[in-house]
Amino acid sequence: MTHIYIGAALLTAVIVLSVLLLLGLPLGELTMGGRYRVWPKKLRPLAASQLAVQLFALWVLLAAGGILPLFLSQKVTKIACFAFAVFFLGNTGMNLISPSKKEKLVMTPMSAAAAVCFLLAGLKL
Repeated sequence: MTHIYIGAALLTAVIVLSVLLLLGLPLGELTMGGRYRVWPKKLRPLAASQLAVQLFALWVLLAAGGILPLFLSQKVTKIACFAFAVFFLGNTGMNLISPSKKEKLVMTPMSAAAAVCFLLAGLKL
C-alpha cells in the first residue's frame, strides 16, 4: 500500500507543477528540456492537457489502492496501471536525455518512481 501513497504524492507534486506552469510561474526548466523558463501562452493548453492526464492517473492509482471507488472495472483499472507504468517509464527515458539539468535531477527520479508505483499497483489488483 505504501506504493500507492508514494505514487499519489509524486503525482500531486507534478499536478501542482502543471498548475504553476499554467499560471505562468518560471518553472519551465523542469519540463520540455528546460526550453522555456516561463511557458509561452501558446503552450499553456499543453500544460492543461497534461494536467487532465495527470489527474486521471492519480484517480486510477488511488482507485487501484482502494482509496477511491473504481469508476472503471478492476480489469480496466489494472490495464490502466500498466499503461501508466509504461508511460512513466518512457517519460523517465526522455527526462534522462533532457538538456536541462534540473529536469534530469528532479523529474527523472520522480517519473521512475511513479512507473514503479503503477507497476506494483497493477500487479496487486
